[in-house]
Amino acid sequence: MASGVYIHIPFCEHICHYCDFNKVFLKGQPVNEYLNSLEKEIQQTLERYPSNDIRSIFVGGGTPTAINIKQLERLLESIKRYINPVNDKLEYTFEANPGETLTKEKIKLLYDAGVNRISFGVQSFDNKILQQIGRAHRKEDIFKSVDWAKEIGFNNVNLDLMYSLPGQTISQVEETLQEAFSLNVDHFSAYSLIVEPKTVFFNLQKKGKLHLPSQEEEVTMFEHVIQQMKKHGYNQYEISNFAKPGMESVHNLTYWNNEEYYGFGAGAHSYIDGKRITNAGPLNKYITEVARHGQGATESHEVTQQEKMEEEMFLGLRKIKGVSKGAFFNKFNEDIHDRFHSQIIEQQRKGLLEEDEHYIRLTHRGMLLGNEVFQAFI
Repeated sequence: MASGVYIHIPFCEHICHYCDFNKVFLKGQPVNEYLNSLEKEIQQTLERYPSNDIRSIFVGGGTPTAINIKQLERLLESIKRYINPVNDKLEYTFEANPGETLTKEKIKLLYDAGVNRISFGVQSFDNKILQQIGRAHRKEDIFKSVDWAKEIGFNNVNLDLMYSLPGQTISQVEETLQEAFSLNVDHFSAYSLIVEPKTVFFNLQKKGKLHLPSQEEEVTMFEHVIQQMKKHGYNQYEISNFAKPGMESVHNLTYWNNEEYYGFGAGAHSYIDGKRITNAGPLNKYITEVARHGQGATESHEVTQQEKMEEEMFLGLRKIKGVSKGAFFNKFNEDIHDRFHSQIIEQQRKGLLEEDEHYIRLTHRGMLLGNEVFQAFI
């Protein structure tokens, strides 16, 4: 039974140089038609696959707050009508970009509609770097947006940060971290840059015009992030995520605990009823699919028992506490070593995994080479 809901709003006022998410420029797009389709998909999917155990809603993009205030109201009403987010135990997150089209009025609208967690795409506090990576906001916009959110009543605020950016130095990472800590928010996500195909950075890299920190510098930056987060009272609970005690993201943990979730909107992914489902990415195709079938799905894969166990390993090992042996047995009625003994022993031999009575987890070195460990279980 699905416990999380992801809703994708693909509209952006501005496309960042590193972004490969499913997104389109807002201007001239059929936003109202998209919201109609989204509501229909939510309604019909929940009728087909009902759940009485929804613990999180995450509205991401794109930039969900790029749409105008009336459209945002419409979206929030659809969510309220079919998912009923007014529930003290439910985590309800909206992504937002500082500056751009984000106003205090929109933040207040989110809060009044029951949104209780806001996630700001900050990336850096260095104006020069923000410009280089194609962000439209500036440092002062970050402070203003966080101040608005706190003033309105949000007491669960996340900032997304990035490191290993073009031309970035370790001292610039340190400066961004100190600025970030000064805001006293509740949660951080910190990711190294990955150059994805079909992005501005990918094209620059092909031309030899993208100058990134070395692999050694990236590792140093990551270790510095971990050290500073710990120093400032943020527990690392997943490779790239840090929270004050008790403020870990329920929605993120849905993915890493390999639990089922709904994905609504263009390009969204779902894991429902043992199936991995992918929605049409292009807006018009998504709208057409929903009109015809009540869902935007164009691909569906029945996950085999072996695949479920593999996913349990490579998703669960992203968590700092690791994969629970007991939970593995309860889910699959099989001992974790009976299924993956040789892989576990080999990764332990390499110093990338460690094990105690209850958990198997990455070592510190394993965190730095996570993809190598995950690959071993696929």
